[in-house]
Amino acid sequence: MAGGRGPYRWLTPPERAAVAARFAAGASVREVMAVFGVSATTARRIGDEAALARGRVGHSPRRLSFAEREEIFAGICRDESDSEIGRALGRHRSTIGREIARCGGRRGYRPARAERIAGRLARRPQSTKLAGCPRLLAAVEAGLGRRWSPQQISARLRREYPCDPQMRISHETIYRSLYVQARGELRRQLTAKLRTGRQTRRSRGRVETRGRIVDMVPIAQRPPEADDRRVPGHWEGDLLVGKHGRSFVATLVERQTRYLLLARLGGDRSSEHVTDALTIRIADLPAHLLRSLTWDQGKELSAHSRLSQATGIEIFFCDPHSPWQRGSNENTNGLLRQYLPKGTDLAIQSQADLDAIAAELNGRPRETLAWMTPAERMAELLR
Repeated sequence: MAGGRGPYRWLTPPERAAVAARFAAGASVREVMAVFGVSATTARRIGDEAALARGRVGHSPRRLSFAEREEIFAGICRDESDSEIGRALGRHRSTIGREIARCGGRRGYRPARAERIAGRLARRPQSTKLAGCPRLLAAVEAGLGRRWSPQQISARLRREYPCDPQMRISHETIYRSLYVQARGELRRQLTAKLRTGRQTRRSRGRVETRGRIVDMVPIAQRPPEADDRRVPGHWEGDLLVGKHGRSFVATLVERQTRYLLLARLGGDRSSEHVTDALTIRIADLPAHLLRSLTWDQGKELSAHSRLSQATGIEIFFCDPHSPWQRGSNENTNGLLRQYLPKGTDLAIQSQADLDAIAAELNGRPRETLAWMTPAERMAELLR
């Protein structure tokens, strides 16, 4: 601000609001300078802050708003403590302290700058610490190559680089990089270097297992070839649910060709019945077209090991609440609703009826297949 220099002065909060209102009404910088006696820099800064405040549509109440950042700045000017500012805003003092420390400290804190910092930090997706520092990644991989545990790697880095914060990483971050962010063959290579050699992390505490699918393999361990659709034989599956949630149809979509198979379930979605129905539908397919099946975490496939043993297909399960991980299947289910609308009784459909619906969809040309049909692409693979 321009307080104390030449004819310019500090503005009170009501005056700042009046300046913002002038800008919103279309006033120029020169007009604001003449009416309020502020410098061009101050006028433009208030105008920018007002524009930021207007742009915060759909702001989460759990995060600081621009108006709250202005109140923090006003509290700093009044020499109030973090606790006093927090009480006035209904926020914990630690929230206020972290906000001020992150955005220049008490001497350098400004609402507009703090808002821009918050926007930058909130952007998604963010790169991981290992991805952003090749030196650190090389050091972690070297430690894993020597069969060190993540705890040993973390502690050794603190000892070897005591003055370099870029070379610090917690053992939890290493585990998360291995078990959550790494995928496919890369994940297998890295986790194989751990002393335990486990593909999944085992908790030391009590683990709640009620309602979980036993021995399920997460989608993170699915082969990379399934992700980019280079190799056929990777399927996605789901249940189509009918009226009052009492009738069901199992849907299977091959990822490369978008070829569809439907299995009648009637009113029985038990794991044994679903497993038997899927086994029958894919039993005649050759082995090179039965590489993997990706399902959501529905209990209807809790007997997945029996399906794998009967058909040789590997089964992977999506993350919770992540339907986009079965994008081809979700899209096909939407097309199926043209034939099997929501609220209809799916049990009245015979297997012959479902086969006819699948044949019609498999006969539609697709832009993703260079305007070939799924049936034509599947025929090529079967030949």
